[in-house]
Amino acid sequence: MNYDLDFRYRRALQPDALATIATATQAVVDAMQDARNAGIDPARDPATILLARHVGRIALGHASDETFAEDLPLRRQCLAKIDELKSKPALVALARRGIGYDPEAKRAFHREARSALRVAARHLGLEPDQYDLRSNFAGPAVSGEITLHGDEIYVQVSIPCIRPGREVMFRRCKGRQDYLGDRNHFCDIAVLAAPHSFRALVVRETGLSINPRQQALV
Repeated sequence: MNYDLDFRYRRALQPDALATIATATQAVVDAMQDARNAGIDPARDPATILLARHVGRIALGHASDETFAEDLPLRRQCLAKIDELKSKPALVALARRGIGYDPEAKRAFHREARSALRVAARHLGLEPDQYDLRSNFAGPAVSGEITLHGDEIYVQVSIPCIRPGREVMFRRCKGRQDYLGDRNHFCDIAVLAAPHSFRALVVRETGLSINPRQQALV
């Protein structure tokens, strides 16, 4: 499966923060890798091309806020891709890509994980006041953790340094002050992105009981 993100398209449209040759060149390298991950030839990727042009203009001393007529077709392509990707969850793509030492990607990962956990909570029969949702950004080299902690269920999302496919950990617990809980279970991030599948897995592995009325609502 191929994964694409709107991350590089947005960066290409607003490269103001890439003010040096070093930072702009790294953005090109990252964009090329993201394009490959999405099954796109970097030489034909509008975001990669725009960012490469940005490197050249920094070297020539052009202002970063200038708009160049030759860039307009590429900018339109980037905007179109952003619109196309709005309906596609970015959480899986970010986890597959990795976010170490990329604070912008890390913020996006935490935002997407919190959103996915809210959806999961609804499918697990939880009202917003029946769980806590918190983020720990941790150090720059790691993803940190995003945690949903209810009275009976504890779910944590992170990107492991080894053994991909274990991005989501879940377990039964006894209250929101129980930080140890029962036995840990793990699943791939893509399962969390499919909330019906995640609910079925949680129920099967932990025995969590879901209110039938609440289940009907989701």
